[in-house]
Amino acid sequence: MNWKSKIITASVTATMLMGSLTTGALTTPASAAAVENSKVKVIWGVNLRTSPSSSASIVRLVPKGEIVTVVQKSGSGWYKVTDSGNRTGYISSSSKYTQAVKGNTTTGSGSTSGSGSDSSTSVTGSASVEKVIAAGMKYWGTPYEFGASRNSTATFDCSSFVRQAFIDALGIKLPSDSRKQGAYVKANGTVQTNWKNLKRGDLMYFMSYKGSSASSYSGVNKSTATITHTGIYLGDGKILHTYSNAGGGVTISDISGKHWEYRFLFGGSAL
Repeated sequence: MNWKSKIITASVTATMLMGSLTTGALTTPASAAAVENSKVKVIWGVNLRTSPSSSASIVRLVPKGEIVTVVQKSGSGWYKVTDSGNRTGYISSSSKYTQAVKGNTTTGSGSTSGSGSDSSTSVTGSASVEKVIAAGMKYWGTPYEFGASRNSTATFDCSSFVRQAFIDALGIKLPSDSRKQGAYVKANGTVQTNWKNLKRGDLMYFMSYKGSSASSYSGVNKSTATITHTGIYLGDGKILHTYSNAGGGVTISDISGKHWEYRFLFGGSAL
């Protein structure tokens, strides 16, 4: 290669290198700016937390359909947002939970697939389900009282809480206790005995507490066990319910690996 060829080759290489560096420098800030102060629509109820961590305290469940403002992207998996009630917190930035709002249309906030929106819609549940969950979340922290009045929202037991959520959201009056509610759900359609097969918004039914380990429930005939507890399945292995004041009154609990999983009898839709 002669000296002219070397100069030309070096020039081309330098041009390509500078071009790629320039493109990267311009594209990254533009992408970050597009996220900040943008609007996103919740397409699957997502927890608003006090910090960008799945172990952080839950402020509230942001229901499907609510529009929130992204203040900034926090790390690789979180948005710092302001909700419709002007509360600030953190939600997952996964496209499973939100869609970026652009004008009067929505596009996937993190999905590179054209089918991302359709797959999210298939797991969100109906509008009625979201109304019931949102109604239940209004009572977050309401004290627990065994045998609570069905005519008051000052305190709840498990079945009165579920019943009130359906009344507030849809005007539907479920039976007054968990056993009758369970019978109602069974009469309404197919039930699942594996909680992992439940859909968001399904009601869950449990037997009495016998211990915190799976072995405590071995040998129990769950098909004939008595229902002693109920709650609303939120998806993602979580239940919205109330069971004690020590537990925080109306709260959200994890199911997997907990006594809730071992006590589970069946679940299904009341709609």
